[in-house]
Amino acid sequence: MENNLSLEALAEVLEEKRTPQTPPKTALPSLASLLADADALPQSALYLGLAEDGLPVLLNLQDPTPGPILITGDSASGKTALLKMIARGIDLLHSPTSAQYCIITNHTDEWKAFEGGKNSVGVYALENEGTSAILESLVEWARNNKSKQSSVILLLDGLDTAIQLGGLAEQNLRWLLLRGASRNVWPLITLNANQAEALQEWLAFFRTRLFGQILNAESAALLTGSQVLKVNDLIAGSQFSLREENQLLKFWVPLIE
Repeated sequence: MENNLSLEALAEVLEEKRTPQTPPKTALPSLASLLADADALPQSALYLGLAEDGLPVLLNLQDPTPGPILITGDSASGKTALLKMIARGIDLLHSPTSAQYCIITNHTDEWKAFEGGKNSVGVYALENEGTSAILESLVEWARNNKSKQSSVILLLDGLDTAIQLGGLAEQNLRWLLLRGASRNVWPLITLNANQAEALQEWLAFFRTRLFGQILNAESAALLTGSQVLKVNDLIAGSQFSLREENQLLKFWVPLIE
């Protein structure tokens, strides 16, 4: 399984094969400090994290090749923290006309700070009937969007709950997973690793995956597509990785205020 993320850090990390650093979470830099020099990053960049050599890990919003992004790991591996960091990064880096984000979650109380984000289009309860309307609105926007310079990032925290909605909500979610990235709607969706076996049909939608700590070897192999790649040594709550051919690129999730 390959992904085609636009990664500023990839070449150097793979060539040097540096020994992973494991600073405590309190030693991680803040997102605001890392993005203080925002002009240095491409306008089309979605910030995903900090590689171990100090360079940013970026997704090019103008290149649909990676498709929807699955963020997976054990409970407490930091999946929601990564989504929050991505949302705050959009607020810091982008104008509302270039990128906005929509949050759908089981725990709206955890996202109150993002309701007023300058690029936020709202925080919606995942089990609410309104979820179907939100997904339908995103599909409609994607179909009518003529601008290559404007994107919406769908931050959906809980794939297993979302698919239980069924009906029109499931149809619209499938449409967004199949066609969203090519229409400038980017689904970034979390999944607990212990749900992977039961949801293998849905895993096929995601050729690009970000891995948090996964302790169960069978779940890790199913999600990474490899018996060799190990994600059990990642630091829960602050470290993720992505697969590039037969290696993993590890990166940190900066702190947000």
